[in-house]
Amino acid sequence: MRRQDYSFPFHLMPASGRVAEAGYPIHVAQMVRQVLLTAPGERVNRPDFGAGLRRLVFAANSEALRATTELLVRQSLVRSLAEHLVVHEVKVTSTAEEEVLGQLVVVVKYELIEDRSIRETVVQVA
Repeated sequence: MRRQDYSFPFHLMPASGRVAEAGYPIHVAQMVRQVLLTAPGERVNRPDFGAGLRRLVFAANSEALRATTELLVRQSLVRSLAEHLVVHEVKVTSTAEEEVLGQLVVVVKYELIEDRSIRETVVQVA
């Protein structure tokens, strides 16, 4: 039997009234998004939770920004999700094209501890 967890965001399925569920790999990908998009201090009783990527969107587009963001993402994921995954690679790009000005794209490649499968989650912050 495959593991199921609550879907994020938490909601009820309209047809059955039951809590929506997601497979474990999808659930972990959803948790990665939560960590990256939550600002530190935003969660009650968890002031250290989150990477706060939204605050970096309009920072100067530079190699320093990308390196700092990669470090911030890696540290946040290790601190919050170490029991679920091992981070293998973090890639950060930011765009300067007029139609997507200020967009930050983070690609996280990780290994699920439960089944040792390699997964990738892409988070776009605009």
